[in-house]
Amino acid sequence: MHPPSTAEAAAWAEVLVRHQLLYAAVLPPGGQWLVQDHAESLVHVLHGPRAMVDLAAEIQHRIRTTRNRTR
Repeated sequence: MHPPSTAEAAAWAEVLVRHQLLYAAVLPPGGQWLVQDHAESLVHVLHGPRAMVDLAAEIQHRIRTTRNRTR
């Protein structure tokens, strides 16, 4: 298995923001992602593409778990 690329992490960030699962995800120079859950929430720093992909997986897991509980 290969580590995720910046392009893969950027694609996940775009999907999360487009589907309003994150308010913002920005990759400034330096490779650390700045993410916000909601407009009023604190900005979190994610260190590299792996952290962004892990966040996407965590959000997907949370969504699936919530859906399964409501069925």
